[in-house]
Amino acid sequence: MHWLDWLILLGTLGFIVGYGVWKTRAGNTSADYLRGGGNEKWWAVGLSVMATQASAITFLSTPGQGYLDGLGFVQFYFGLPLAIVVINRVFIPLYYKWKVYTAYEFIGKRFDARTRLLTAGLFLIQRSLAAGFTIYAPSIILSKVLHWPLSWTCIFIGALVIVYTTSGGAKAVGVTHKQQMAVVFGGLFMAFGLLVWYLHEHIGFAESLQLADALGKLDVIDTSFDPGNKYTLWSGLIGGFFLQLAYFGTDQSQVQRYLSGQSAEQAKRGLWMNALLKIPMQFFILLTGVLVFVFYLFNASPIHWNSANLEATRAKDGIQLTQTLEAQHSDAGTGRSEAAQAWVDAVRSGDTHTADSALTRLRIDERGMIHLEAQYHERLRHLLPDADTNDKDYIFITFIMDHMPIGIIGLLLAMIFSAGMSSTSAELSALATTSVVDVVKKERTDGEQVRTTKWATVAFGLLALAFAALFPLFENLIQAVNIIGSLFYGTILGVFLVAFFMKRVDGTAVFIAAVITQAFTLLHFALDKLDAFATVMPDGTMRDPLELAFLWYNLIAPAIVVGISAGYQMVTGK
Repeated sequence: MHWLDWLILLGTLGFIVGYGVWKTRAGNTSADYLRGGGNEKWWAVGLSVMATQASAITFLSTPGQGYLDGLGFVQFYFGLPLAIVVINRVFIPLYYKWKVYTAYEFIGKRFDARTRLLTAGLFLIQRSLAAGFTIYAPSIILSKVLHWPLSWTCIFIGALVIVYTTSGGAKAVGVTHKQQMAVVFGGLFMAFGLLVWYLHEHIGFAESLQLADALGKLDVIDTSFDPGNKYTLWSGLIGGFFLQLAYFGTDQSQVQRYLSGQSAEQAKRGLWMNALLKIPMQFFILLTGVLVFVFYLFNASPIHWNSANLEATRAKDGIQLTQTLEAQHSDAGTGRSEAAQAWVDAVRSGDTHTADSALTRLRIDERGMIHLEAQYHERLRHLLPDADTNDKDYIFITFIMDHMPIGIIGLLLAMIFSAGMSSTSAELSALATTSVVDVVKKERTDGEQVRTTKWATVAFGLLALAFAALFPLFENLIQAVNIIGSLFYGTILGVFLVAFFMKRVDGTAVFIAAVITQAFTLLHFALDKLDAFATVMPDGTMRDPLELAFLWYNLIAPAIVVGISAGYQMVTGK
């Protein structure tokens, strides 16, 4: 990487960390450190909420998702505006009325200490795991650029976040989010503009969309009602609604962001800002991935996106099957490029017959390349059994490193690192606040409360680093984060729904219901993933009666909590 890229990258990261420490250098009160001071305007709340949600995983995995599967993933966010309506009408007014530091403090006041401890504990488990992911994702970048061991790069990025988050707590998180989001938006628009410019040599922007649509990459809406299908209109509207309701309404990393608003009204406006911008932002990032796919229709693409695995297999396999597969993949890529160019020429000349023929050839070559990539994965597993064979999250970073100009590479790396730092810092602050306020409760002076929370921030930072060092590459990082959330959010949301809308249900009923629901959710997920009840059909396909897309847990779990709570209350007659 060029020295100018290093200067831009390290200068940006150094400025953000230094600004966060300097801005919060004065003594913080517990209100500043745990709640952010409560003086942010709506636009600052909105940016902070977006920065917390838009982690580095968003800018690594989402373009890869668009590259492989098109725009369908955007359906995941269709339930967000509906969730914000409920949160603004119900959650925020009560949080501000009761002047709570955490969402689980409200549960303690509504029910009892053990229910408060249960919901806080579930949050601590799932958010600690998620914090490990948000450190792990940007570490992939630095390990690729510097060829460092992944564990050491996790320590590097984690240490940067721990430094300024510990110095100023929630207040430091809020003041740095503005700078981080400026870098994120600047890098995102720059990448998209340059990508369109690169494509212009072969194909226009409108033609790119036409070709992507012909290959099924622009299919946004899937109206099928298949519980095993992860991304459909119904899973997004229903399952996504409950997931977003749980995330923005009960997850302390988000609740802490809008509790820093000057008033409940400022918090509501900030959430509406996020609701209006989130779907277009995700659509834009997915579209960038689709355009990267179109770019590689006209340019050579690797058989495997993780260059470290490529180098290792070449060294292990010599001139045997690996290089043969790479050569066949290159030939298929050349044929695909020729077919894509023939399609462009035919469309421009109005020759629909030739265009259809070229499109058919392009699809054949594309399927051939996918088959060769699958063969390579099998070869990789054979030669390097311990290697991470999944490479989907390397697609966008490979495009950046191989094709972006000097200076822009540094900016885009800074964009991804900034996103990772913004999300991780909010998570560590929320974890520390929850542990001190809801779990390890005791009478402390204002200064003691701040010092205890600082030590808790360091402890959770180290725990997140431990999780990050242990994670292998999942099928897709952004899916993995949402799966973890879905396994716990449903139970937590169910407790909050009972708290808000079922005034006759007491703490014992909801506690028992939550424990049963969480156990059921984890057991079902394990049996589903292990294919414990799966059978092979006569046509060779596998049928699993337990198969369920993870988004539906966000609907099923709250329903179980509500049902068991109401049933227990009726049976006991209290």
